[in-house]
Amino acid sequence: MRAFLLGASRRPRVRRFIERAPISRRVVRRFVAGDCTDDAVQTTRGLIDSGLRVTLDHLGEDTTEPVHAEATTKAYRELLRRLDDAGLATGAEVSVKLSAVGQALDPELSLANAHAICAAAASASTTVTLDMEDHTTTDATFETLRRLRVDYPWVGAVVQSYLRRTEADCRDLATEGSRVRLCKGAYKEPESVAYQRREDVDASYVRCLDVLMRGSGYPMVATHDPDLISEAEALVRATGRAEGSYEFQMLFGIRPAEQLRLAMAGHMVRIYVPYGEEWYGYLMRRLAERPSNVGFFVRAIRSRD
Repeated sequence: MRAFLLGASRRPRVRRFIERAPISRRVVRRFVAGDCTDDAVQTTRGLIDSGLRVTLDHLGEDTTEPVHAEATTKAYRELLRRLDDAGLATGAEVSVKLSAVGQALDPELSLANAHAICAAAASASTTVTLDMEDHTTTDATFETLRRLRVDYPWVGAVVQSYLRRTEADCRDLATEGSRVRLCKGAYKEPESVAYQRREDVDASYVRCLDVLMRGSGYPMVATHDPDLISEAEALVRATGRAEGSYEFQMLFGIRPAEQLRLAMAGHMVRIYVPYGEEWYGYLMRRLAERPSNVGFFVRAIRSRD
């Protein structure tokens, strides 16, 4: 099912069917804050008021035109200004896919655009995390991260436990002041570079998490898996991590009760909130990650309510 959904995310006919289905927009609202900046700010306010933190993703990837990369950069800068004006920037940051700001066109273009977003974040006294995409972009993303951290040492990195290289990457990144989000990964990858069995991905996640928790950086534990959350809580206790020296991250619309439980238990919890009109690729990856999401979507498609 996972392989099918990830493959379907690239098929134009499937995309047209899903995007045009009248029910799709209603389903998408579970996972996506809305189409515009106003929607993103409103959702952010609600989450912060409930005791959570936020990272916002302006949806769009695989940009093929410089004008689109510039538009995405402008959207992030506007979002950061609006968050600052609304007094929300202390509880919200942004997540940026380099493919959305021109990585495939020109690495220097994407670096310049990411630098502009970081400058806007610095002006708002918040931060930026560089999302990780498929394995072919990993080295280029780390190089951009390195260059951005010269001026903005707080730029966050993302690593994916399904990649065989990630434990070594965690050792390199677990340094003082380094913010590192650990997730499982949501792209279809070949066996030569990525674990294929869930058990192997989970075992890698635990090894990577141990490295990050025992390092001197700032781990960001991105998972909805109850077993991995328990592992993380145990490592927090075992390593003596203080509140505010790590955080949990979860996706908007998935396990909201668990998000609040973790926050009430004293953990910092940040919600990954996507917004924008280019929601299709994001939705398909979310469906691929969790079978329960597929069931939710199918029930909604079949329903006439």
